[in-house]
Amino acid sequence: MTLIRPTPEAADANEPLRRAGTGRAVAVLVLVALGALIPLLGPSAALRGTGEAAAPGDGGIALLRTVLVAALCVPVGELFVNRLARSVPGAPPAPPRSWAPYAAGAGFLAALGLASVVSTGNLVPDSLSDLDVGGLYATRDGKLALLEVNAFAAAGLCALSRRPGTQLWPLAAVVVAEALRAHPPTEHSPMIGSGLTLVHLTCAALWAGGLLHVLRSLRGGTPSGAALLGLYARVAAVLLAAITATGVCSSLRRMPSGTILDQLTTTAYGRVLLAKVLLVAAVAALALWARIRLRRAADPLTACSPARVEVAALGVVVAVSGLLTALPVPIRW
Repeated sequence: MTLIRPTPEAADANEPLRRAGTGRAVAVLVLVALGALIPLLGPSAALRGTGEAAAPGDGGIALLRTVLVAALCVPVGELFVNRLARSVPGAPPAPPRSWAPYAAGAGFLAALGLASVVSTGNLVPDSLSDLDVGGLYATRDGKLALLEVNAFAAAGLCALSRRPGTQLWPLAAVVVAEALRAHPPTEHSPMIGSGLTLVHLTCAALWAGGLLHVLRSLRGGTPSGAALLGLYARVAAVLLAAITATGVCSSLRRMPSGTILDQLTTTAYGRVLLAKVLLVAAVAALALWARIRLRRAADPLTACSPARVEVAALGVVVAVSGLLTALPVPIRW
C-alpha cells in the first residue's frame, strides 16, 4: 500500500479553491449574523415615535418567526427544484446534498420556542416552571403551535427516510397552521385572510427556497444548468405576481386604502411593511437583471451573479417578514 502525496503544483492549484470556499463560508456567517439583528433590534426602531406599546419579548419572537419561515423555505425549495429538474434534458441525476434535515431541526427548535411562549399566555417564560404544556391543548393558538412542532419533527424524519418527498405533507401542515395563526377568529373575515396568507407564504417559500437550491445545483457548471435556471425563472415570474397580489390584498385588509399612506409612516407595522415592499422591489429588479443576462449573455450562467445577490436580498426579506409578525397590527380607522 503506498501513500500518494499531492505535488506542490497540485497543492497550489487547490489553494485558490480552498480560499474561495472559506471566504464564502465567512460571508454566509456574516450575512446570517446581520440578518438576525433585523428581528432582534427592529421592533424598538419601528415603534419609536408611534405611541404603540411593544409586546413582551417581541425581538425574540420575531427572530423565532424568521427562523421558522427560513426553515420552511429550504425544504420546499428543494422539493420544487428537484421536480423541475426532472423535465430538463440532461439534468444531473444526483442533486446536491439536501439541507432539509438541518432546516427541519432549526424549524423544530423555533416552533418549540414559540410554543413555550404561547403556553405562558404569550409571555416570555422565565423558567421551565412557567410553562403550561397541557394548556396548549385548550386554546386554538396552542394547538396550532403544537401542530407546527410535530410537523417539523415529522418533516425531519421524512427527509432522512428513503422517500424524502413525503415531507411535503408535514410542510404543508406548517403553512396551513401559520395561515390560521395569523388570522384569529375575532378578525373580520378570517378565512379570507388565512387564504391570502396561505398563497402568499407558499409562493414566497417556493421563490426563495427554489432560487437557493437552483444556485446550489449549478455549482458544477453543467450544460443543463442554464436550462434549469431559465425554467425556474419562468415559474418565478408567476410566483412574484401571486406574492404581489396577495400582499396588496392583505395590506388593504389591515390598512384601508383611505389611511394606508398615513399608516405607512406613523405605525410600526406600516413602516416595516414599507421597508418590505422596497426590498421586494429591489429583489424583483435583480430577478429581471438575471433574466436579461440569461437570455442575452454569451454565457447564460453569468446570470448567477445577480441571482446570488437576489438570494441574499430574499434572506433580508424573510427577516423583515419575521419582524412584521411580531409588531402590533394597525387599527382600522
